[in-house]
Amino acid sequence: MRTAVGVICSLALLCLLWGCSSGQATEQTNQTGSAETASAEPKAADHRIVATTVAITEIMDALGVELIGIPTSSKELPERYAGVTEVGNPMNPNMEIIKGLAPTEVLSVTTLQYDLKPVFANAGIEAKFIDLTSLERMEQAILDLGEHYDRQKAAGALVASVDDKLKEIQAEVADRPAPTVLILLGVPGSYLVATEHSYIGDLVARLGGKNIVQDEKMEYLASNTEYLQQANPDIILRAAHGMPDEVVEMFNEEFQTNTVWKHFSAVQNGRVYDLEERLFGTTGNLAAAEALEELKAMMYP
Repeated sequence: MRTAVGVICSLALLCLLWGCSSGQATEQTNQTGSAETASAEPKAADHRIVATTVAITEIMDALGVELIGIPTSSKELPERYAGVTEVGNPMNPNMEIIKGLAPTEVLSVTTLQYDLKPVFANAGIEAKFIDLTSLERMEQAILDLGEHYDRQKAAGALVASVDDKLKEIQAEVADRPAPTVLILLGVPGSYLVATEHSYIGDLVARLGGKNIVQDEKMEYLASNTEYLQQANPDIILRAAHGMPDEVVEMFNEEFQTNTVWKHFSAVQNGRVYDLEERLFGTTGNLAAAEALEELKAMMYP
């Protein structure tokens, strides 16, 4: 169980801050742990921003920031960006289209940084990778974006709304016994185990749940059902990504045909829950408050 899949599995299987380019840029790391390029900041009116993931696109919409490029996605994107140029899948953005837009800033997420940073570099594009791997990091990223684009008030309101919901739920469950939780992340044909360092794992921890996978540094690990059975979690959460319907079918078949699952208390007690992809992504998103409500109902029925 302690064999980490590493970055290849956690990034290549998962689908789904602003690098201002000019002059002699230097590489540095900001408070949220994401690499950025330091250079002279363009004036507000000069920002030409490409967002390459749905989560970033939704955040920029909530902040009232215009974009010149958005990801290609089956998900419904904000109306504000109707007609805006699509730049391809978040995991494989089209470099030629992006270069043709002459952006001042290209935004992706740290979850994809290992795979995409060299691709952007080879294309001569400086990208900013935003850390949305936890609630706290997402909130800091929103505040940083608000500061950068002079949208401090909107950013503060977004963060406050999530914080208020979190505090409300934490108060409601403070005296309840903490459940042990197994989180499975499924993609077509395979699934991984999400640790407390994943976004969903972070949400579970904030509501008092104890992830059965402890003391790991990776977000996702290879599955070892024998180890998982020994841990015997109270709850199993199944997150489906890529092609959710297909992944749910895969999970159902796995749980029906692999007899080891019938020995799990969570299965015996009917506490296996499929998570809605819209709420429970591989990175943080603006549905966090709703996701916390959903988790509360699953963890503390």
